[in-house]
Order: sequence, then structure tokens, then C-alpha cells
Amino acid sequence: MLEDLLRLAHVVGATVLFGTGAGIAFFMLMANRTRDARLIAHVSATVVIADTLFTATAAILQPITGAWLAHLIGWPLATEWIAFSLGLYVVVGLFWLPVVWIQIQLRDMARVAAARDEPLPERYHRLYRVWFAFGFPAFLSMIGILYLMLIRPDPVL
Repeated sequence: MLEDLLRLAHVVGATVLFGTGAGIAFFMLMANRTRDARLIAHVSATVVIADTLFTATAAILQPITGAWLAHLIGWPLATEWIAFSLGLYVVVGLFWLPVVWIQIQLRDMARVAAARDEPLPERYHRLYRVWFAFGFPAFLSMIGILYLMLIRPDPVL
């Protein structure tokens, strides 16, 4: 019973991480395409809230539920597919943490531009390009983690 609940929590957490990340990327991309500082300020404010409520919570709980589940099942964390998944999880974190900071910066710059009825500054566009680029390794790493969770190949390497 506990194993089933942990498995459910772990799958829901993975779904929240992947789904929220994809949704945030889509809405930020669509808002940015308008170049409308007011719209971007609104959307990026919502994105920052969503990342805080959903992504951060799931990101914290995901390794806890995974480690607990592995322990109950009897899978050592050194099992190759688990260790590789954990490595990919670190990659996701290394790209996601700067993205959170960037999203806050983008939100703040859009708010200022909207309040002053000015175009977005060049710094906004530079940071947005970094934000966009950082999404690819994080997204691909999440796909890799989901694949490893489902397939559980041994050995991976």
C-alpha cells in the first residue's frame, strides 16, 4: 500500500515537473512573441508564481519520493539507471535554478517598461535568449529521466 502511494506521488511529481515546465515555456514564448511589455509582465508574474508553487514543490519532493520508493522496493541508488537519472536531475536543476532568477528579472524589466510605456530594454532580450536556450538541456534531461523511470534499463552505460 505504501509502495503504491509513493509510486503515485512520484509519478504525479514527475508529471507536474514536466507539465509545468512545458506550460511555462509555452506561455513565456507566446507572451514574448508579442513584444507587449504589459502582457509579458502579466504572464511572467504568473510564471514566477507557478514555478514557486508547483515546480519548486515537486522538485523538492521528487528525490524524496524516489529515494523512499527505491528503498522500499530494494533498488540501491547506485543502480545504474537510478544513478543516471539522478545525474540528469542535477542537470535539470543546474539549468532550472538560473531560469527562475531570469524569469524574475524578465518580469521586473517588463513591469518597468510597461509602467513607463517604453519598449523592453536590450538586457531583457539578452536574458530571454539565455532563458530560452537553458530550456533545451533541462527539457531533454527530463525526457531522459522519464524514459529511465519507465524502462528501467540495466545497465544504462
